[in-house]
Parts: sequence; C-alpha cells; structure tokens
Amino acid sequence: MRVKDVMTTSVACVRASESLSEAARLMWDCDCGSLPVKEDGSERIVGMITDRDICMATWSRNRPPSAIGISEVMASELHFVTSDDRVSTAENLMRSKQIRRIPVLDDDRQLVGILSLADIATQSQSFGERAENDLAPATIAATLANICRPRQQAGATP
Repeated sequence: MRVKDVMTTSVACVRASESLSEAARLMWDCDCGSLPVKEDGSERIVGMITDRDICMATWSRNRPPSAIGISEVMASELHFVTSDDRVSTAENLMRSKQIRRIPVLDDDRQLVGILSLADIATQSQSFGERAENDLAPATIAATLANICRPRQQAGATP
C-alpha cells in the first residue's frame, strides 16, 4: 500500500514568521497536534511545529506564545515521505525518528498531505490481517511503542 492511499490531504499550515499563538489557535480550530511550517514567501515546507513544542517553549522561556516566533521553536530537521512511498517505509521512518505525524511532500518540498500513525492504524483496522505487511497490527503496535519510549531508549528496535 502507498502513502497516497492512507494520507490526509486537507492539512492546515503556518508560516515560519508567525507566532506560536497563531499555531496554537490553528491547532485548536483544526483539532490537530502538529502543523507543517511553510517558508516565508513560498509554499516550500521547512519544518514542523507540535503542541508540545509550543508548551515547552512558553514554559521554558517564561514568555507568552504571542512573543515567540514559530521559526525559533519548530523542528527544522524535516523528515518526510512522498505520496508514492510505501506505508511501511513511512512507518519505519516514524518509528526510528519517534514521530507520530509525517508530512507528505512532492519533489519541490511542497505539501500534498500528512500521514499520521492514526491514519495507518485506521486503515489497518479496515484491512484486518490481510497480506499487507506494512499494515499489520503488530507492526503498528511496535511503531507506537517505540514512538512512546523516552528518547534515550528510542534506538532499540522492537
């Protein structure tokens, strides 16, 4: 199965120059926990921002979210997949990098969707135990277990 068969295509984004308060508002409005970050002046994705990033930045800096720029906090080491990648490839990347959601980009690093572990699990449930190895429930459980480990334990492969 390919990423394009499972990914979510309607994805909200923020700009690197916006504040954390804008990201938090958008996450609340869209009921999501992370957003792709677009480069200012283009459609190119340059990072990801999570609700945890927002919480930790405001706490550790003792500043309101409106006073902190997304570019100061976002993860700029961008891990992504393409829509033609296999779901198993995406899941392996999610497991090794401990990420729950991964942007799906085209050749120009423009967003075409996002793939979450929830998308994979939901699709897996509809397929059951079919021969699709990349959607096997045991594989999804192993990925979730690794993502939830404290980072110092993340290197261990389940």
